[in-house]
Amino acid sequence: MFAKLKSSSISSLFLLVYSSLLLPMTMTFLYTQNCILFEWSIMQMSSCMISIIFIIDSISLSFSNIVSLISGCVMMFSSSYMSHDPFLKRFTWLVMLFVFSMNLLVFIPSLPSLLLGWDGLGIVSFALVIYYQNTKSLGAGMITVLANRIGDVMILISIALLVLQGHWAITLMWDFHLSMWAGMTVTIAAMTKSAQIPFSSWLPAAMAAPTPVSALVHSSTLVTAGVFLLIRFFPFLNNISGFKSILLFLSVLTLLMAGIGANYENDLKKVIALSTLSQLGVMMMSLAMGMPYLALFHLYTHALFKALLFLCAGTIIHNSSNTQDIRHMGMISQQAPLTISCMNIANLSLCGAPFLSGFYSKDLILEFSLVSPSNMIMVLLIFLATGMTAAYSLRLSFCSLWDHMKSSPYHSKMEMDPYINWATTILALTAISAGFFMQTIFITFSPIPFVMPMTYKYMTIAVITMGVFSASMVWDMSFSTKSMNKMKFFLATMWFLAPISSQPLTKFSMLLGTNMMKSIDLGWMEILGGQGSNMLLSNLSRQNQTIQIKSFNFFISLMLSAFAIFFAFYYMF
Repeated sequence: MFAKLKSSSISSLFLLVYSSLLLPMTMTFLYTQNCILFEWSIMQMSSCMISIIFIIDSISLSFSNIVSLISGCVMMFSSSYMSHDPFLKRFTWLVMLFVFSMNLLVFIPSLPSLLLGWDGLGIVSFALVIYYQNTKSLGAGMITVLANRIGDVMILISIALLVLQGHWAITLMWDFHLSMWAGMTVTIAAMTKSAQIPFSSWLPAAMAAPTPVSALVHSSTLVTAGVFLLIRFFPFLNNISGFKSILLFLSVLTLLMAGIGANYENDLKKVIALSTLSQLGVMMMSLAMGMPYLALFHLYTHALFKALLFLCAGTIIHNSSNTQDIRHMGMISQQAPLTISCMNIANLSLCGAPFLSGFYSKDLILEFSLVSPSNMIMVLLIFLATGMTAAYSLRLSFCSLWDHMKSSPYHSKMEMDPYINWATTILALTAISAGFFMQTIFITFSPIPFVMPMTYKYMTIAVITMGVFSASMVWDMSFSTKSMNKMKFFLATMWFLAPISSQPLTKFSMLLGTNMMKSIDLGWMEILGGQGSNMLLSNLSRQNQTIQIKSFNFFISLMLSAFAIFFAFYYMF
């Protein structure tokens, strides 16, 4: 039976079985709050010991469980979505290597060993982004891998700084005189992986990868690795002065930028990518307010409904003649009712609609931002970005689901594939129930319970409703590019982050290369090389020829003169 299965189906079965077997163990660790450390000492030099540590606790087990569940559903979806791909086996191996790298990152709390998973994520993500081998994919892959390399370098610098502690176990960090610099390098590394400002431009660019990869990379693996690193390091980073305020400022800026940008984006996958960026801002904001477990809770709920959203988007793109422009879609709800039902569940969960999984974590974060001792401007920006989330979710739903049909009516949109139906249904059920389930069994979020007035309690729902209402009033559905003014261009290009992060370096190197080619290759090298030698030899041969011609004429005239004199003398005597 297994011989007839595709490689993606076998890997899906393996991941789902692993996730289901890990669930009882995860539940046990969540209830007992135990932590087991395995340490393998490789070598010891002076006071520094090189070792590999494995940690088994509630965080690592629950994270691995969520990643395996989503990866299993994504690989099940790939069995249909990538069925016509001649290199399906290679794709399966890459995705499995990606999941393995994420599990290494989760279970290893030692910085040098953690680089195995950290670098593995960066390298395999590059291979997956350039999977469709064309110029656009290569450009997106280069931006992705170069942004991630900054984070890799920062991790290496932090390893060098933490030599002074004599160990690199994340769970046993203490304060020392270089702790601020170590904290800064770790935070920058996490910001590059989780695409916070100013490293945000690679996340929408990485949408060049196949949709199943996007569903995996942008929900529970690559982009959440940075958040996970900060959650692991939080007891150490919490003691560094200025860490929380700077992280809060940058995360709220990211949240706002992504929320506004998604309202001006027309590419279906990029809208969902920007919504991922927005939710990463929410997680970082929760960390900046001193709530690491609440950030982890939102990470889990977001991973489930965002993977579902990407899978539904992939089905819609596949069934819309492979177009990704939401302005060309419409009336899909009557042609693919199951897909659209699942997409609406994911969209509502993203907005924070009551009693879906996103509501339990997002609502709690927003309520905590109202009672935490933070800046009023920050709180206003947070709620403005929350309204933007509701606005672009409605725009996405209205444009692709309920608007009048604009695509070819003869294209079939059949929902007869069991792989796609099972994958979306499993994730839809988790997107509905996981929030309530996790809230009842999860770790305590806040050290102290907080009481808030009723006006604060209803503020989140009021902001979401206002966002939906304002989006329906001011949304522009024009196809023309004439309406694209400078302000719209500024907002649509993520506050110019997209062109700034790629074009200046490229332009500088290209101008430098062009000038060097003109001055050296086409200039001095030609003068001193081929053309110069040619000109010199031509001039020499020309002068030689001139001299020889003149000499030849002189020689002929001399001969004739000599013959004339000879004959004259001969006849005279």
